[in-house]
Amino acid sequence: MTDPRLTFNEPMGPHTTYRVGGTVAVFATVRSLDDLVDLAPVLRERPVVVIGHGSNALFSDGHHDLTVVHLTGDFENLTWRDENGAVVVEAGAGLALPVAARRLAAQGVTGFSWAVGVPGTIGGAIAMNAGGHGSDMAASVTHVRVWRDGEVGTLEAEALAFGYRQATLQAGDVVISATLRLAPGDVATEQELLREIVRWRRAHQPGGANAGSVFRNPEGDHAGRLLEAAGCKGLRIGTAEISPKHANFIIADEGGAANDVLALMAEARTRVATQFGTILHPETRLYRTPEAS
Repeated sequence: MTDPRLTFNEPMGPHTTYRVGGTVAVFATVRSLDDLVDLAPVLRERPVVVIGHGSNALFSDGHHDLTVVHLTGDFENLTWRDENGAVVVEAGAGLALPVAARRLAAQGVTGFSWAVGVPGTIGGAIAMNAGGHGSDMAASVTHVRVWRDGEVGTLEAEALAFGYRQATLQAGDVVISATLRLAPGDVATEQELLREIVRWRRAHQPGGANAGSVFRNPEGDHAGRLLEAAGCKGLRIGTAEISPKHANFIIADEGGAANDVLALMAEARTRVATQFGTILHPETRLYRTPEAS
């Protein structure tokens, strides 16, 4: 019998914000913990990649022998409660960061408004320690629940060892929820902060099919500054272009090729290394076939 939760040879372009990319062997849509239990045998057959909105992922052209897990349904829940003067938030891993930021701001909860401009999900934000506008996930996460080897466990923030755009998780881990410790605030103040962040993002960052910042900022500098100084703004390879608005963004053309994005990343990285001696490291999670490696 066909399982409606599973599709095979699934194109990944429609599941990522670059809108380009190859196929994966299995795409699993998981709506509950029961689904994870049922699908555990499938998840053991090949390497697992978990995606939310695909806002920080690029799958090279070609076929990937991977199982991609997409969390939705029960994993999009958000609850909060007062606890000893703090606001304790339980957020499902599939919940969109902007949705969480807006809902919490509407309740006057402070400390998470920065997330309104990050087009990812709670789970991805944990894995990458997403951040912006002076804060990040590490500032508020107390612990997370993780599906690992068929069982649900809890990881304290210390065990995650949050760093700049990284956290310590094992291959195949599925973050299912996060607990945040935030603070009570003022509704009007928080909503104005949301508007300011959205205005700033629109003024300084490009639209189009992109995955946000391509490279991590090197210590004491900014990748965008280095890329612009290396003459990368507006640089194009095939169907991919470095944004003329911000040099640390790559825009993929509609119907374009993921391998053009990879080639453009490599060229930009080479130019910065040659001119400034700085090696830039991708912030985007890259999944390559052997042919594209």
